[in-house]
Amino acid sequence: MLAAIPAFADYSTHEDAPAFIERMTQHGFEPEQTRAALVRARSNADVLRLIARPAERTLSWDEYRGIFLTDETIRRGGEFARKHRKALKRAEERYGVPRLVILGILGVETRYGKILGRYPVLDALATLGFDYPRRAKFFRGELEAFLIMAREENIDVRSLKGSYAGAFGLGQFIPSSFRSYAVDFDGDGDRDLVRSPTDAIGSIANYLSENGWKRGGVIVVRAEPERPGEVIEILEGRGLGRQGLKPVEALEDEQGARALSLNEAPPGEYWIGLHNFWVITRYNRSQMYALAVYQLGRAVMER
Repeated sequence: MLAAIPAFADYSTHEDAPAFIERMTQHGFEPEQTRAALVRARSNADVLRLIARPAERTLSWDEYRGIFLTDETIRRGGEFARKHRKALKRAEERYGVPRLVILGILGVETRYGKILGRYPVLDALATLGFDYPRRAKFFRGELEAFLIMAREENIDVRSLKGSYAGAFGLGQFIPSSFRSYAVDFDGDGDRDLVRSPTDAIGSIANYLSENGWKRGGVIVVRAEPERPGEVIEILEGRGLGRQGLKPVEALEDEQGARALSLNEAPPGEYWIGLHNFWVITRYNRSQMYALAVYQLGRAVMER
């Protein structure tokens, strides 16, 4: 795949650039404005290599969980929680999202700001939008949102760095999510998810709230086979129900109850996700991601 990438001087000369430039005129961009941004974008083979092998596909559940639930990350999370307890409390009260979940997302995404990403967002989105056919439409849409966002927020298009997939800030928002869900939670007039932990906290809570979070709802519970001693093979997919499992604790509201499919989970480790668990997967579609968020958040709160 990498060998097939044409050697463009810059993305303004890509064969699909004219259509993208025309598309941006619908948002009030002069053709030369968009062309100037594409001139500054650089192809990055590392971005293509990384997106082809996401960790959720290659790691077992134990390996994946072990990346995030470390003593160092839990310690950093505890310090972050103490330092920003007022913002976490305010977000919990306003949006109904427990600080446990907000802390879990911040820890899994960036280790509480330690790892914000090293790829220019412009380069990542242009590379994926023009040279990754499998998801080109999605990433070209994010490039479109990024250029609009940069204009709205007065950001130089080459100044922002993030992940290989074009997500940025403490909560790793993609541009379209920033435009839809980011909030100025510290009241300084800017939505700054890179330098303002308070804005990041409020924005994560707002994202989950807008995507259906139920205040006070259960997230996930441990489960066991309905027939003691039986080994259950959990099949991945939606609408599969509990697949022969029962929760270890009584549930008042079982909306969305569904068994989790975890890569090579240890024998006997079963979980049932409820409605709010599946809301977390709106942030990242991986079930392992959502469960790691929950477990890390719990560990930080216990710390």
